[in-house]
Amino acid sequence: MHKEILKRFRDPELGRQMAEQVRERLDRLTDRLGRRVNVMEFCGTHTAAISRTGIRELLKPHVHLMSGPGCPVCVSDYVDIDRVIALAGMSGAIIATFGDMMKVPGSRTTLLEEKARGADVRVVFSSLDALAIARENADRAVIFVGVGFETTAPTAAVTVEQAVQEGRDNFFLYSLHKITPPAMMALLPDRDLQVDGILLPGHVSLITGRGYWDFLSRDLALPGVVAGFELLELLSAVDALASSLLEERCAVINAYGRAVREEGNLSALDALARCFDLQEGHWRGLGIVPASALKLKPELAPWDAEVRFPLENRPAAPPKGCLCGEILKGKKTPFDCPLFASRCEPARPVGPCMVSHEGTCATYYRYERFIR
Repeated sequence: MHKEILKRFRDPELGRQMAEQVRERLDRLTDRLGRRVNVMEFCGTHTAAISRTGIRELLKPHVHLMSGPGCPVCVSDYVDIDRVIALAGMSGAIIATFGDMMKVPGSRTTLLEEKARGADVRVVFSSLDALAIARENADRAVIFVGVGFETTAPTAAVTVEQAVQEGRDNFFLYSLHKITPPAMMALLPDRDLQVDGILLPGHVSLITGRGYWDFLSRDLALPGVVAGFELLELLSAVDALASSLLEERCAVINAYGRAVREEGNLSALDALARCFDLQEGHWRGLGIVPASALKLKPELAPWDAEVRFPLENRPAAPPKGCLCGEILKGKKTPFDCPLFASRCEPARPVGPCMVSHEGTCATYYRYERFIR
């Protein structure tokens, strides 16, 4: 049944029919605006799906699809990456993290390079895997480097609670988890961008619910659409956004109704509320964004790697020529970067946008570098 549903959402003939419908609506909208429509997506998986399905190229005459800071690995700042690398150098420490984090450059090195030099750095698929490593290595500090938005943070929260319940005093969380609305509030008012509407992240919305995004229409007077990831879902979301703009209707619409509910996943949201407080966070490209970083509550300090292993913040500059910061703000594309597909490739990335499978540069390298 599930496969049949997906097959329908991917049907190329239905896609062609819907694309014609969307283009007709966009024709009217671009005539009214006197320019292309500026739409930003805040989800790295959307960026990849838009490129993979050819939607970016298909709608290019009508829509400028901009990729925002929707890749959690990519927005992790040099300050945090350098601190994680320093933790990997501690005697007896085990660093556990996701595979994408291994090749993210700090100011001088990467976790992968430190592993080659002898650091004990292990790739895991979830925070629960890291807790299992802590059980097997009771005499060593196991530091899980958690990265992600509202989608993955609840699992990290539940894992910390499990560690507390077990009295597991050798497990620690280094939280690079962030929430998305403060980044939107910091970026979207930028007049250089002229954003007309937002494609909202489907995976985040599974946790938060549609209502989480009402601040867009209320505070920024921008329409938004929660979008799925298949061809027809993405075209439907763009169509809904175009309709809102044509009707001058500022609302947040759920076009991913098969998965996203109004109130979200209440159990996951409760886990976030129990374990995390909001603090200012470092975002690559955006700088310090207030109330955007999920950090463990004071009562969980014994399991907080930043508290147990305090390290100095040392600001670092990006590599010369790297435009990841501007790409994450939607102001540049990978094609604008002099390093793209020359000095910077997936096998030897210079910036994080080429590392993660959700990174804009990695997506363009995979799907778009030959159709410029």
